[in-house]
Amino acid sequence: MQRRGFLKLLAAFFTSILSGSFLYSFLRYLAPPSKSSEASKIIVAKAEVAEGQAKEIIINNTPAIVINRPGKGYIVLSRVCTHLGCLVKYEPDRSRLFCPCHAGVYNLDGKVISGPPPKPLPKFPFRVEGENIVIG
Repeated sequence: MQRRGFLKLLAAFFTSILSGSFLYSFLRYLAPPSKSSEASKIIVAKAEVAEGQAKEIIINNTPAIVINRPGKGYIVLSRVCTHLGCLVKYEPDRSRLFCPCHAGVYNLDGKVISGPPPKPLPKFPFRVEGENIVIG
């Protein structure tokens, strides 16, 4: 095989791989979401989240946190910072959520206190049923 023929074959191979990956991504974009991405209910026992403490969970592939706020009760917030998508950390001693990437600070209601985040943290709907917290 000559060099020119080899280079044509190599170019055709890489072009087909590139076209195939683009086509696959495009078809996945057009396809409806699978049933596994539908909202599901998550149950957390109230005993797992003592007053002033928190429990990290995953809701539909989104990191979230259940916080038992002293004197206010429970709240369920996304842990994804609204600035650049870093994960916020709960700091119980300071009663805040802190984003270590760019020093964004949220209060326990998810509202921005300081730093670059443009919006508050999204809240997830939940209800307390007996000894459980039902999220979703």
